[in-house]
Amino acid sequence: MIELNRIYNEDCLEGMKRIPDGFVDLTVTSPPYDNLRTYNGNIEQWSFEKFQTIARELYRVTSDGGVVVWIVADATIKGSETGSSFRQALWFKDCGFNLHDTMIWAKPCFTAVGTLKTRYASTFEYMFVFSKGCPKTFNPIKDRKNKHAGKKKHGTIRQKDGSVKPVSSIGNLYEEYGQRFNVWNMAPEQSQSKRCHPAQFPETLAHDHIISWSNPGDTVLDPFMGSGTTAKMALLNNRNFIGFEIDKHYCDIANERIQKALAEKEAWR
Repeated sequence: MIELNRIYNEDCLEGMKRIPDGFVDLTVTSPPYDNLRTYNGNIEQWSFEKFQTIARELYRVTSDGGVVVWIVADATIKGSETGSSFRQALWFKDCGFNLHDTMIWAKPCFTAVGTLKTRYASTFEYMFVFSKGCPKTFNPIKDRKNKHAGKKKHGTIRQKDGSVKPVSSIGNLYEEYGQRFNVWNMAPEQSQSKRCHPAQFPETLAHDHIISWSNPGDTVLDPFMGSGTTAKMALLNNRNFIGFEIDKHYCDIANERIQKALAEKEAWR
């Protein structure tokens, strides 16, 4: 049996075998990205076959209505993007997941590995949202400033046959803030420390997915825990977490961050 609120220093394929069926409410993670980066001087052994096994395990451990957020990008090899992200998305569907949403993490600057001599700079990553059936939880973030705030709603919606009809909320007042769209503009994590993980995603990114797709008391998994961002944000938002990190160096960093987060949480009380 797996212990909650612990990061295990082991391969996630071995660790997930101890997780009961349907135990996890939400997974927020990012796989090795076609070996785009080295991790602590090494490249984790990664293949599509290993990914397939992990995806099957994720389906097994995910609860009915649970969600997997899979943040991924593609390498460019000999002038061609690998398309691994799309292959992975289709395989998740083959495993039984719904492709609930294809979200985009848009960055303000170029941070990828590759040449710009023959292509435009890539400044985004995919955030595939997979669900096991219909998502049981959605807490939409409403932080999009509405320029029509206070005015009455109007407009039409086009129907399948090409005709239009008034929106159902016509006459209601626009709120000050509307629901966020599925393109999230966030700067990547910046750190010059050699101890840090080379592909750490922003705490805000993990935080916003966690509060969107889970509730307090739920269990959040990250099979590629890295420096512990998902665990930290789950902890600070009153969710349980389970994490696996194959590299001991990064696992130690993650556990240090968790201890600091625990102290921070205690200070709030």
